[in-house]
Amino acid sequence: MSTIAQEHTPAPTPGTEPGPPSSGSDFPVPPAPRATIEAIIALALAEDAPHGDVTAQGLIPATATATAQVVARVPGVLAGTGVFAEAMRQADPDLAVTAHLADGEAFEAGAVLLSVSGPARGLLLGERVGLNLLQRLSGIATATSRLVGLVSAAGGHARVADTRKTTPGLRVLERYAVRCGGGSNHRDSLSEAVMAKDNHLALLGDGKALTEALLAAKARWGHTVHVEVEVDRFEQIDPVLAAGVDTIMLDNFSLEDTARAVKHIAGRAIVEASGTVSEETIGAIAATGVDVISSGAITHSVRALDLGLDLVVSAAP
Repeated sequence: MSTIAQEHTPAPTPGTEPGPPSSGSDFPVPPAPRATIEAIIALALAEDAPHGDVTAQGLIPATATATAQVVARVPGVLAGTGVFAEAMRQADPDLAVTAHLADGEAFEAGAVLLSVSGPARGLLLGERVGLNLLQRLSGIATATSRLVGLVSAAGGHARVADTRKTTPGLRVLERYAVRCGGGSNHRDSLSEAVMAKDNHLALLGDGKALTEALLAAKARWGHTVHVEVEVDRFEQIDPVLAAGVDTIMLDNFSLEDTARAVKHIAGRAIVEASGTVSEETIGAIAATGVDVISSGAITHSVRALDLGLDLVVSAAP
């Protein structure tokens, strides 16, 4: 049966490996649910090899075994070791995977991140699916980690959060990768929390009408529902504050207006900044004193990290 071992630490079950502490937290990163990982991998393998790997089946003897190493071509932060191991397990249960680093750990170019050994056909079958996901998740973790570091360097206290701008079907994995990079997760879905955005507000009106609409809706939702409202103009802040919302998102505010809004809100709501967030701008945004900085780019525009699978045949019939 396929296994994943972690050097220097007890071997975790695939998909439940511990990550680093979240930004500002002493608690381990919550893992991605194993059942979800299994389902994602099953779909990916069915897409990639609906009737098996005709190349490997025609060229590689069924008894051939091999060892391969996942090697970093560039520096980064690791995420997705359990996902990679699950791809190998489903490709062939006799493959054994060893993780040389834990998810959330930083590495340099040339580092050996994982090793896999066992039936060569299975290794080749699972290679692309496992590597694709490992590269994407590590790219997300790396991008998130850079933003978290820039917030800290600017002296800000803000959390770096993701958005719902994720790859359809992969949200649970991409959110996990954000956590591995030291970031925080925004609401998971439309069902999880209330977020009234610009299109909602356009239908509700301004001023007193907006306040009354929010208060009426809050009464229907109940006291346990977190309510966030996005504003794109300074004059929307007071009507939203009057409704007693939990979080106010400042969408594409200038730095001057963001600092002014933080001072005006004065702790009466959590202040989130969104829009135009990049490595070049996040330090200045953090310095305004906002509590959360959300970035869709860390999932929807991230570049997959350059990782390679170097194969060495260890035995043949």
